[in-house]
Amino acid sequence: MVLSLSSFTINRERMIQEQLLARGIEDVRVLEVMRQTPRHIFVEDALKEQAYGDFPMPIGCGQTISQPYIVALMTEALELQGHEKVLEVGTGSGYQAVVLAQLCARVYTVERVELLMNRARRLFDRLRCHNISSRLDDGTIGWPAEAPFDRIIVTAAGPQVPAPLLEQLADPGRLIMPVGSRSEQMLQVVELIQGELRVHDITPVRFVDLIGAHGWAD
Repeated sequence: MVLSLSSFTINRERMIQEQLLARGIEDVRVLEVMRQTPRHIFVEDALKEQAYGDFPMPIGCGQTISQPYIVALMTEALELQGHEKVLEVGTGSGYQAVVLAQLCARVYTVERVELLMNRARRLFDRLRCHNISSRLDDGTIGWPAEAPFDRIIVTAAGPQVPAPLLEQLADPGRLIMPVGSRSEQMLQVVELIQGELRVHDITPVRFVDLIGAHGWAD
């Protein structure tokens, strides 16, 4: 089955109504960006008709693109106003970075798998997301040369928030990351306000492993 562009549009609107609005996503800017972003171009051709489904999808190299609700939830939790400098750890398909790029001033995204990074860069160019900078590296060490960051989003799960990321968080600043064991985690928001860290639990989740010097061993 080959879906037309109009079918993708219909499926995308159904995603907004049934997966995001129905579950309490309220940020109108997040909703509009996800309504306009063509999620189907971030997955393999054979999976395009499932791109707006309520589930994560494989993108190769043992990685996934998160389900739309989780992308929206994490993005909303960052409380972006438009002026922020954002660090993303785990570029993956590039979808989350493109969503962020439409909501903030600049995105710095780090990926450790070269194949995924190269694919994502092509999509950034295709979508003319010129405010995304990308780097092939260990995301658990962040991007020190560009720090501090107003917001940090980690799209893989580790046993704790990597210390280098906390050191690169601006004050005030917000970081969101799934933290826990390799089988189950809690999505957490860490706020840095006047030198004090505050941690808030959002919801239980299950993400791929955060691999690196300050994450899990490969």
